[in-house]
Amino acid sequence: MTQAEAAFRSAKSDIGLRPVFHQKTERVEAHLLVCFLSLALWRSLEMWMAGKGLGTRAAKIVEAVATIRSMDVVVPVKRGERTIDLRLRTVAKPDEDVAILLAHLGLHLPKGSKLVQNVVEKKR
Repeated sequence: MTQAEAAFRSAKSDIGLRPVFHQKTERVEAHLLVCFLSLALWRSLEMWMAGKGLGTRAAKIVEAVATIRSMDVVVPVKRGERTIDLRLRTVAKPDEDVAILLAHLGLHLPKGSKLVQNVVEKKR
């Protein structure tokens, strides 16, 4: 019972789920599925951290990883009469403490840029 209560507390606070009111059975079932999957992922993250000797506060690792930023570098390239945008996605170098954490977890960020195609521009 205490684990079930802790799971609901985790869903409300750590995962950030809020009360949602549905009118149709299919939507209720879909919502329950999403809640269950998020909780399963959260618990898997806690167990992975425990296995690596990092405790079980998954929120701490989520906060650290949230500081990693990726960005698109857009370079205009002229092809004949036409100018097109070449879009390269790159990941910024993480802070030293986050880099150490990633290394301890055995995770590696991509080192080079990646060409991104078929991007739909955001409306401003």
